[in-house]
Amino acid sequence: QVQLVESGGALVQAGDSLRLSCAASGGTFSNYAVGWFRQAPGKEREFVSALNWSGASTYVADSAKGRFAISRDNAKNTVYLQMNSLKPEDTAVYYCAAKRISGRRVYTTTYEYDYWGQGTQVTVSL
Repeated sequence: QVQLVESGGALVQAGDSLRLSCAASGGTFSNYAVGWFRQAPGKEREFVSALNWSGASTYVADSAKGRFAISRDNAKNTVYLQMNSLKPEDTAVYYCAAKRISGRRVYTTTYEYDYWGQGTQVTVSL
């Protein structure tokens, strides 16, 4: 069973950049597809970005396309979310999630993932 820990959240200004990290332990991370989700106060958790076990397949939600990029370093058991040109509407708790599966497919809904981290807060001010 894999454990996930997110880090890198912070209070930043609009237009700034942040890189979130999702560090895994307790399993062979290269066996897992990973996704990033976010949840703002009073809103449902929404998909942000995902990649398959190797990182060869990636997908970014329309709301983040052109600004966010997902990548992974399986040797470090870590997945990253690079966030550029941040906007106030990006303010949320960001969660990473993992699903033990191979193949090229990526997964974009919360119910498809089995393991979740505790989240990291990203706040973007004007």
